[in-house]
Amino acid sequence: MTLIKEVIEVLEQLAPPAYQESYDNAGLIVGSGPTEVTGVLLTLDVTEEVIAEAIERNCNLVVAHHPIVFKGLKKLNGKNYVERTVLKAIKNDVAIYATHTNLDHVTNGVNWQIAQLLGLQSIRALAPKKQILSKLTFFSPIENTQSILNALHETGAGNVGNYSNCSFRTEGTGTFLPNSVANPVIGESGKQEEVREHRAELIFPSHLESAIIGTLKRAHPYEEVAYYLQSLENENQEVGAGAVGELSEPLETEAFLRFLKEKMQLNVIKHTKPVKETVQRIAVCGGAGSFLLPNAIRAGADVFVTADYKYHEFFDAENSIMICDIGHYESEVCTKNLLHNYLSGKFPNFALCLSEVNTNPVRYFV
Repeated sequence: MTLIKEVIEVLEQLAPPAYQESYDNAGLIVGSGPTEVTGVLLTLDVTEEVIAEAIERNCNLVVAHHPIVFKGLKKLNGKNYVERTVLKAIKNDVAIYATHTNLDHVTNGVNWQIAQLLGLQSIRALAPKKQILSKLTFFSPIENTQSILNALHETGAGNVGNYSNCSFRTEGTGTFLPNSVANPVIGESGKQEEVREHRAELIFPSHLESAIIGTLKRAHPYEEVAYYLQSLENENQEVGAGAVGELSEPLETEAFLRFLKEKMQLNVIKHTKPVKETVQRIAVCGGAGSFLLPNAIRAGADVFVTADYKYHEFFDAENSIMICDIGHYESEVCTKNLLHNYLSGKFPNFALCLSEVNTNPVRYFV
């Protein structure tokens, strides 16, 4: 038996809620965590039709990219599609979970999926996030340092880009005087003690602080663990908005547009005039990404693939980059496959279904 909360725990290992934007509403929107899962329906958007599909396919959990409830609801009387969808889900015991900007911001999230669909290499975050890393410094007897580090690495500390188990240590002398009620592992109460110790340092995602400190205290032999924490300004190379990478070889601009149309299954591409005869470095951002145009230009991208560009925003290309607006739905519908690939194999005891409902509110007459 698998519970909804267990599926959520696995999803949040991929896209921690701490990485969502402040305006976002990712998480469990409808439903209860301690409910047994009968099936999961994966979708980009949640609509009445999607809830009906979930009911028909015996899925009591809908996992979506876009939150159905984005702003606060003061009433639930079915006057609009949001209220009707939520009411239908509640009446039929269908839970709704959304993984939104947190999934946009992580390695192997939405933007990485787009980059991989385009065959980009050396993929990296277009706008890495700052102020989401912390540094832990602790002191331990030399013989215990490695076992403590091993436990901290398992909890998520010490990852730097493509490298794991990263730390730094120096050797020195620790001094302490246990009082009369202390129970020291080394030394005696009332007697000054000196111990050869390591000072060890490693970084970790700030949202893991509670788990990291808990692990440190469990793994450390001392009754009182000496440590301190620091918030860092460093960019987190694994978390950020957008992505940028290179095609394996340059393509003529028109050939790239045909390639983009094929790979993303597009009806149409709105774009600014080509700047170069050939392109190779491509920046991407699923959904509305105009805010990342300066980052794409600074990254030296030849093309910026995104969606939801307004007329006057296209002028901001300034003949330095080609903007390709491929449509919001078209840029993010691949999220369904991303989530399916991630969850498949982890939960073999219920069905994982890709929604067959086309939730795109935009239609094209071609």
